[in-house]
Amino acid sequence: MEPLAKRFGLSETDLAQLLPSGRQAIFNNKIHWAKTYLAQAKLVEITRRGYFRITGRGQELLAEKPSSVGVKLLERYPEFVDFRIRLREAQGSAAARAEGPPAPEDTTAEGTPDEVLRETLKALDAALASELLQRVIGAPPAFFENLIVTLLLSMGYGGSREEAGRAIGRSGDGGIDGVIDQDPLGLDRVYLQAKRYTVGSAVSEPEIRGFSGSLGAVKANKGVFVTTSSFTKPALEFAERHPFKMVLIDGAQLTSLMIRHNVGVRIAETFHLKKLGEDFFADE
Repeated sequence: MEPLAKRFGLSETDLAQLLPSGRQAIFNNKIHWAKTYLAQAKLVEITRRGYFRITGRGQELLAEKPSSVGVKLLERYPEFVDFRIRLREAQGSAAARAEGPPAPEDTTAEGTPDEVLRETLKALDAALASELLQRVIGAPPAFFENLIVTLLLSMGYGGSREEAGRAIGRSGDGGIDGVIDQDPLGLDRVYLQAKRYTVGSAVSEPEIRGFSGSLGAVKANKGVFVTTSSFTKPALEFAERHPFKMVLIDGAQLTSLMIRHNVGVRIAETFHLKKLGEDFFADE
């Protein structure tokens, strides 16, 4: 951020300007969104916390020597267009008429203040979900398997026992990547399979059939199949009509559950929405 501030000739006064919440500098906020946009367009990739690097696509764009990189230029990339569509869907039809997704605490959506607030939070969650999915796809297979176990435990499966879930994915695992013991003796178990696919590579029916065979081999009747991509229609139909209870979770559902149950995310800021206390004025 410091080199960028020098590049743009920003003064200490410029850098000290804060968002209305008073918790984050406007300059830092805009850099965050710029990096998010570049990542969604696949021009940079996040490698680990606090680190990112230019991609081959980014180098190609840099070789063109564009005078500037903005939303109009990024719309040449279908991944960025898809990202913008998801944001607009989250914000509602009013925000869809705006020039672009709002930065935190900056919205052009129409509606009451309450509606604007909720639409903005939805947009922020949509951006967070997209970033989460990228990080999960880029993580090692063992990390993804442990993530699924952690998520189900956080959702309440296995009760409050930390030892109730474990990842078991390895060579010769029979198609089972994890297991959740619903009771202390392991009489009631939920078996897991995790497929870390890139967006656009849908899980097909044969893979769901294979998972059902793995469930049968361990005499199980409950299974959860999680992927970072999506499922084909035949795969969904097979799971629906199969006698075993199989739940299929795609990438969008996965990130939604992670955000809801605070897995892989943290609370950055808390706002208190206050209303008039009518009881206080009861005797006026």
